[in-house]
Amino acid sequence: MTDIEYLKKYLPEEKLRQGLKRLERGEPVQYIVGNVDFYGYVFKVNPCVLIPRFETEELVSKTIEYSNLIFNDSFKVVDLGTGSGCIAITLKKKLGDKVDVSAVDISLDALKVAEENAKDNDVQISFFHGDMLEPLSEKYDLIISNPPYISKDEEIMKIVRENEPSIALYAEDNGFANYEKILSNAKNYLNKKNIIAFEIGWWQGEHVVEIARKYFPDALIKVEKDLQDKDRFVFIFNK
Repeated sequence: MTDIEYLKKYLPEEKLRQGLKRLERGEPVQYIVGNVDFYGYVFKVNPCVLIPRFETEELVSKTIEYSNLIFNDSFKVVDLGTGSGCIAITLKKKLGDKVDVSAVDISLDALKVAEENAKDNDVQISFFHGDMLEPLSEKYDLIISNPPYISKDEEIMKIVRENEPSIALYAEDNGFANYEKILSNAKNYLNKKNIIAFEIGWWQGEHVVEIARKYFPDALIKVEKDLQDKDRFVFIFNK
């Protein structure tokens, strides 16, 4: 579906002309319409949150598959850097009573969007304000995150650079800071048998594995590709 077709499908006719003008100025169609389809569910989005991508749908799909293989009973999940809440909410929708889901974001504006999306999608999520693991006090069976991972000197599309929140895009240490931040503290927040699931930049797999191996030397660590055959996910399994 083209951006113009998307506008015509979701915008009322009286708002279409203004929507087309905003599109011509380079604003993402999802922000103009105010929502996006993710995994078959509708999520509100605005410039306070990253626009969910297809790759993140793959992260959720793979995580559901592994969770069903590894956890026989109910288990606890935390989504770090939740943004619109799309990961946390979709996991709760798909796994139902089997899973208790929490979500964290450093942006209060993002949390407001995520809370609205949880209400609209009729799921119960526990939301926390803070930096990754910092506001948490419980232990979890699964940590999942699509953290900011773009290096500050990396070239990205103009429409992304000029519209989406920089706090959700960029990370220090050549894009690796959040993986180090999460993995260096994760043992304090995990039960013995656990999964850590990350989305990564296509070139980051080898180094994220090195970070993971430093803190989880006995874990099974897998780098998996997206539908474009690019390294996009890291899964860490501890038994």
